[in-house]
Formats: sequence, C-alpha cells, structure tokens
Amino acid sequence: MSELTETTAQRGLRSASAGKRLSVLEATGIVLFSLISIAMIFPFLVMLLTSLKQMKEILSPQFVVVPHKLMWSNYLGAMLRGNWALYFFNTTFVTFITVLVSLVLNSMAGYAFARLQFKGRNALFIISLIGLMIPPQVTMVPVFLILKHIPLAGGNDILGNGGLGWINSYMGLIAPYVAGSFGVFLFRQFYLNFPKSLDDASRIDGIGRFRTYYHIYIPSSMPVIATLICLKSTDTWNQYTWPLIITVNDNIKTVQLALTNFRDQFQTQWNYLMAATTLIVLPLIIIFLFVQKYFVRGIVTSGMKG
Repeated sequence: MSELTETTAQRGLRSASAGKRLSVLEATGIVLFSLISIAMIFPFLVMLLTSLKQMKEILSPQFVVVPHKLMWSNYLGAMLRGNWALYFFNTTFVTFITVLVSLVLNSMAGYAFARLQFKGRNALFIISLIGLMIPPQVTMVPVFLILKHIPLAGGNDILGNGGLGWINSYMGLIAPYVAGSFGVFLFRQFYLNFPKSLDDASRIDGIGRFRTYYHIYIPSSMPVIATLICLKSTDTWNQYTWPLIITVNDNIKTVQLALTNFRDQFQTQWNYLMAATTLIVLPLIIIFLFVQKYFVRGIVTSGMKG
C-alpha cells in the first residue's frame, strides 16, 4: 500500500513539474512574441507620430517622440498636394483588376496542375516555378519592350510599330502582374489535399471538369483565396519601380509615385509625407483584418504535401 501511495505521489510531483515547465515556456513565449510585436509596430507608431508633428519638431536636434500639439491638419495639407482622389482611384482600380484576374488564372492553373492528368504536367509546373527564381528587375526591360509593341494598341499598327502600345495605360500597369508562379503554387498545393474520391464522385454524377472546379473546388478554397488576396493586394498596391517606368504623366500615377510630391531638391516635407503614407497603408490593414483568419489557415494548408 505504501509503495502504491509513493508511486502516486511521484506521479503527482512529475505532473506538477511538467505543468510548471509548460507554464514557464508559455510565459517565455508570450514575452518573446510581445517584444517581436512591439519591434514590428514601432516603425508604424513613429510614422503616425511624425505625421502629427510640425516641421520644426521633426528637424529639431533633439528627437521629439510625442508632438506637443497634434497637427491633424497635416493630413488635409498632404491631400491638397496633388490630385490624390485620382491617385487612389488609379491604385485601387489596378489592384482590384490585378487581384481578380490573378485569382481566376492562378486557381485554374493550380487546379489543372493538381487534379488533371496530362503529358508534361510536372515539367510545365517546374518551368512555371522558375519565375520565382528570377528577380523582376531582370525582366523589366523585355516586358517594357513587349508592352510598347503590342499590335493595334496605343497608336501601333498591326506589327506593333508607330505608337506607345500599353505604355502609360492601365493595361500596362496590370498585365505584368495578373499571373504569377507563387499563386499557381499556392493553389496547386492546396488542391493536392483534396481526396481523389471527390473527383470520382463528380464524374459518376456526370459533372465535367470545369463544373467540378467551379462548384466544388472554388467554394472550398477560401483559405488560399484569402491568402492570395492579401499577398497580391499588398504587392500590387506597393509597386513603385514598375509604375515609375510605365507611366509618364499624372493621369495614370499611383499613390506610391505620388509620394514624391513631398520631396524637392531642397527638402522633404516629412510631416506631409508621413501623413500620406499613413493613409496609403490603411486600405492594406483593412484588407488584412478582413481576411486574417483565412490567411493564416491558407498559409498552413498550402504548404502541406498532399
């Protein structure tokens, strides 16, 4: 009896010790991730505080953390420096169309690579992944030349000569980003997790490939769709180099290019620049807040091997 009691007591001590170690690990994790979160939030906090400062506080030799007076008028002043309604419209339109077309093309390509059997499927998928290894700066000049010589566009003749093609147009901003190897990879990995019996059942019911894709796979794809929406929206919205190359006037300018309105050869108006940057970031934050649940789930499931 005493041996049984001793064994029970030892088990209780071990359980208490394990629970204590677990609590220490949980506390350490909370502290660690809290510090990481603070480090990531700090630049945004500095941006917000700078947008509410006067220029004399920003240029002061001593760093001013919190402005003495909150200058909310900086936001109005920033929006009056240029046609920001047009800039936001251009960026929103380009981002929306790019994300929408990308979802259609990437999901169809991912479905084909994951569920259809055809000759050369794996070779084509590997070729598509090569796009992930090539920096976009390498392809900018060839893509620019291709868009400039698009036949029957922007004053071009049938041979693509004589005009500007898609230079300085919405199509020029959208076309290079409507498809992408990463989106195809996400959808393919996600669809590989679907059971084969699902396709067999659809064939028994007389449902074709496209109806299977549209009525069965797409409704079940919210995690990966939300993931691509979040990543593609952020990438397109924040594009600077390509819009700088492809646009030549204010009518097609995006918000990232419009930030140069606050910089001249003598100084940078940091308070207006940070105010405009804060407003530019807000749509991306709102998108992420709406899709964050599906975004996290999509990152996890898309990386699983079927």
